[in-house]
Amino acid sequence: MDIKKLDTKFVLSTYARTDVEFVSGKNATLLDANAKKYIDFTAGIGVVSVGHANERVNEAITKQIAKLTHASNLYHIAPQAKAAQKIVDASGYDMQCFFGNSGAEANEGAIKIARKYGEINGEVKKYKIITLTHSFHGRTITTVKATGQEAMHNYFGPFPDGFVYAKDVDEIKSLLDNHTCAVMIELVQGEGGVEAQNKEKIQNLEKLLRSKNILLIVDEVQTGGYRTGEFLASQVYGITPDIITLAKGIGGGVPIGVVMTSLKDVLKAGDHGSTFGGNYLSCAATCEVMDILKEYKESGELERHSLVFNQAVNSLYEKHQDIFTAKVGIGMMCGLRVKDADTLSRIISNAKDNGVMVLKAGRNTLRFLPPLTITREEIDEGFKSLESAINSI
Repeated sequence: MDIKKLDTKFVLSTYARTDVEFVSGKNATLLDANAKKYIDFTAGIGVVSVGHANERVNEAITKQIAKLTHASNLYHIAPQAKAAQKIVDASGYDMQCFFGNSGAEANEGAIKIARKYGEINGEVKKYKIITLTHSFHGRTITTVKATGQEAMHNYFGPFPDGFVYAKDVDEIKSLLDNHTCAVMIELVQGEGGVEAQNKEKIQNLEKLLRSKNILLIVDEVQTGGYRTGEFLASQVYGITPDIITLAKGIGGGVPIGVVMTSLKDVLKAGDHGSTFGGNYLSCAATCEVMDILKEYKESGELERHSLVFNQAVNSLYEKHQDIFTAKVGIGMMCGLRVKDADTLSRIISNAKDNGVMVLKAGRNTLRFLPPLTITREEIDEGFKSLESAINSI
């Protein structure tokens, strides 16, 4: 059956799909329906952190499915409790977790915690949340409004009130008032162009917010799970947020979202919930992914492969200064600014034709989010193909 025709007829056209159908994969290598091979520098937009068809994750999922997939959060769920322990231990923070199914859900949970905290603490109702203009926090009505990119707001209003946008970290201070309950930021913006925030400015912001009893929410949906070298980008930046959100890479391909917070007593039974969140299947996968990534980090392999990958990105940047204007990002979340949108589109299209998958992000950025377990051989092959794609422009 022609999958493209089937897709066009029955699936809403909310995605500008690239004309390729993948049928199998192994680590950072994919095969399409015509048996063509590709090196994957996207990891399903930062999701497949331990590679495609990871044998340990597959085994953990298979064992769990044979016993129980779902029973609901009305009962104790052993894999959920174990996943929470692994996540908290890896963070080094004194926090507890709530489990959902996506990054947007995680951010919704974070917003609810912040709003309730602002309601019950202080003499006036604190409900405003400040985000950045190039931010991206999700696709639900509330997280679309939390997203500072104006183009995302078209057609979908009216929105929940109380979101204020700062053009950069420096402007946040001037926007704080008695009704501000939280500041919500990505330490490395993903959709906003792989833009890493200044470390000293973030540390100063944390101190300022703490002095005013305003919460710091860090959206680590894309940066979490060792993507920036540590389990959390918050650790790289040397800060202790009040609330952290996770998703993507910690599930290794199985949908999961997590809110971590030190505010353990704000939400009470009935304040928040999720039918599917934290079920046996997703948490069994997450437990295994967390174990694999911890071993990978402690062995030094993560740092070594990240160094090799970034050296290859740097080499590409230095060779093609007529096309690229800057290298951006941290660790295995990096990118290259491209001189214009048309050139970026041609690079991505040519790359696919040459057997390597890459991403685009805001501010005309060529974005790289490879599986963290990508091998040296896959890196070499992928950048060789990407070099050919650029040379063919």
